[in-house]
Amino acid sequence: MQPYLVTQNLRKTFVLSKKQQKIEKTNLPVKVAVNNLSFTVNRGEIYGLLGPNGAGKTTTLRMLSTLISPDSGTASIGGIDLVSQPETVRERIGFLTGELKLEDFFTPDYLFDFFAQLHCIPPEKAQKRKNELFSKFGIDAFREVKIGNLSTGMKQKVSLIISIIHDPEFIIFDEPTNGLDVLTARVVTEFLQELKAEGKTILLSTHIFSLVEKLCDRVGIIINGNLIAEDEVSALTANCDMETAFFNLYYETEGVEL
Repeated sequence: MQPYLVTQNLRKTFVLSKKQQKIEKTNLPVKVAVNNLSFTVNRGEIYGLLGPNGAGKTTTLRMLSTLISPDSGTASIGGIDLVSQPETVRERIGFLTGELKLEDFFTPDYLFDFFAQLHCIPPEKAQKRKNELFSKFGIDAFREVKIGNLSTGMKQKVSLIISIIHDPEFIIFDEPTNGLDVLTARVVTEFLQELKAEGKTILLSTHIFSLVEKLCDRVGIIINGNLIAEDEVSALTANCDMETAFFNLYYETEGVEL
C-alpha cells in the first residue's frame, strides 16, 4: 500500500489558565494534547482514529488540516509538507468538523456558490456539482431556506457538501455522525463508502465503535494524546468486537486490573 498521509512525532501543547487547571484537575501550567504521534494513512483507505473525548483526536485533525501548527514533528499529505506548504495542502483536502458553524441567515444555495468561488471552481462545473450533491443529500427542497431554520441533520448535510465541494483527494472527518438521527447518520456513512469506492483517502475521527467496524480498514487508538495501538480492524476484532478490544487496551494503558 502506498502511504498518502505520513505523520512523524507530532506534538502539540496548550498553556492552561488557572481556571482551566481547575477544570482539568491539574497543577500543571501546560497540557500535552498530542504526544509524539506517528501514523500513516494509505492511499484509498479509510483510517479510523478512535478514542474518548479529550484524547487528542480533534487537535490532531486540526494540525493535519493546517488550522494550527504542531509544536514539533512533521506531516505530509500526498508528499506535501503541511507546515511549509499549507496553502497547497488545503487545495488537496476536505475537512468536516463540528466546529464549522454556518451563518444562520445564509441559504445552502448561497453558501455553495460562495465556497465554490473561494475554491475557484468554474461556474458551469460548480452548478453541475451543486445539482449532484443537493440531489444526493435531499437538499433541493431546502436550497433557499435559511440555515437557521434547518434541522440539525440538514445543517450537517450542508456542512458535508461544503467540505467536499472541490472534490478533494484526501478528506478528514471529525465525528461526522455525532448528534445525527439514525436516518441522516446512515446517509453520511453510505456516502463515506461511496467516496472510498471512488478512490478517495479518508481519515475518520470518532468514538463510535460500530462506525469503525463498519467503515474503516485500519484504526489507530489514541489515549491521552498517545497512539497506543494501530492495526487492521479485522485483526483487532478477530477474537472480540471493537468495543471490547478498545477497553482491553484502555484498561491496560491506565493500569486497571480487570
